[in-house]
Amino acid sequence: MFDGVARWWDGFELWLAQQWFPLQFVLVAAVLLPICAAATWLLRRGVDFAMTLADRLRRARPDEQAERPADGRRRS
Repeated sequence: MFDGVARWWDGFELWLAQQWFPLQFVLVAAVLLPICAAATWLLRRGVDFAMTLADRLRRARPDEQAERPADGRRRS
């Protein structure tokens, strides 16, 4: 199976390398832009989830909040 995929990829790579550069650019951009957009969306969702989880954990500890004065600094 992998041999077939490797042969297909080699053929595709050879075909792409023989194309006119502006066509190469358009084809690569047409593939990479959606992949990068999806990766960015997934990364943003992951960071949002992690920050929401961290906020929930921080709010779940009211004893730490009671120890801090109104200006937000910790007591020494």
